[in-house]
Amino acid sequence: MDRELSVATKQANRQKRLWQLGIVIAGALAAFFGFRSLITPGIERSSIRLATVEQGPVKATLSASGVVVPEHELVLTSPIQARIEQVIRSSGEQVQQGEQILLLDRSFTQLAYEKLKDEQELNQHKSVQLRLELEKKLNNLESQLAIKRMNVKSLQARLEDEQYLLKIGGGTKEQVKQAELNLKIAEQELAHLERGIKSERALLKADEQELGYTLAMNGRSLEELERKMRQAEVRASQDGVVTWVKNEVGSNVSAGEVIARLADLSSFKVQATISDTYAEQLQTGAEAIVRVNETDLKGIVSTIEPTVTNGTVTFFIALAEKAHKALRPNLRVDVYLTTATKPNTLRVKNGPYFNSTSSNQVFVLREDELVRTPARIGISSADFVELEDGVQAGDVVVISSLQDYEHQKKLKLK
Repeated sequence: MDRELSVATKQANRQKRLWQLGIVIAGALAAFFGFRSLITPGIERSSIRLATVEQGPVKATLSASGVVVPEHELVLTSPIQARIEQVIRSSGEQVQQGEQILLLDRSFTQLAYEKLKDEQELNQHKSVQLRLELEKKLNNLESQLAIKRMNVKSLQARLEDEQYLLKIGGGTKEQVKQAELNLKIAEQELAHLERGIKSERALLKADEQELGYTLAMNGRSLEELERKMRQAEVRASQDGVVTWVKNEVGSNVSAGEVIARLADLSSFKVQATISDTYAEQLQTGAEAIVRVNETDLKGIVSTIEPTVTNGTVTFFIALAEKAHKALRPNLRVDVYLTTATKPNTLRVKNGPYFNSTSSNQVFVLREDELVRTPARIGISSADFVELEDGVQAGDVVVISSLQDYEHQKKLKLK
């Protein structure tokens, strides 16, 4: 016959069942969290870059490539068609105003100069000869004029005599008429001669002017050739550095061909290029940042070339610090053009993550996990990216590339 269990036995059995149930529950929880840890991907903390969200300004920028060039560069061209006889200064050498850089062979120009000089002397001789001939001709005409005038006076006196004889009955009307006719003929001849002398004087003046013009033009041509022969000794017109020189001794150059470049290295500007896709956003006066190694220099877009070459637009940036010590000729630099500005917004340092993702989301650090969080990405610059919502100041987000984990909701840090 069964006996009823004691109260102590019942309590012991109840505690035993509770312990067994607790062990089962603990095992189940451990199994659950263990399985969860197995299915949640992990990533090494050392393989990612983190940045803290903060409040501050963000400038939207366009990236362009640039090169530092002298602000003022003098282009030297060949004054004549000639052969390079001697290269006196090489690229990179400092020169003072008046110092010679190149020497051109000027023998051909010298021959042209001598020929023109001979022509000038011949024209001067012709000018003297022409004046002597015309003066001689005018002297002869003046003599004929004097004789004609005396003849007219004589015929006038003869007419008066015939008229007097006719009046006293000692002459005839025919004699008077003949005297009148002779006088009219002489007067016509005198008038003709006077007009001839006047014309000859005008012709003399015109010939002298024409010859004077020829002499003046030849004189200017001689001066031009003299100047070109002096310029054949290619000299620096200002202090500077030879940035390029045509150093092929014996090669021929044409008149107007560039043979050297001289730069003033006391001030610089930046020549930059950008894809023509962004041509509409490019405007003169736009703010720009030029990054020279680790130094940022401020500037503005000063000039935009109107033509597109190979799909790129060329423009120039005037720097606020034109003589900064970091500037060197032909130095490659990064250029960032400002297109929009937000003075106070949530921002985080720019990084590869924002270049590799196409969705509006970030991974936020929550204890030892990275949690994917929706966040609208706004404007960006080379340094910062705007996060319009989804995060708060002080949140820590990933800025290195997580392209392989883009669709994971969580990532466990190891």
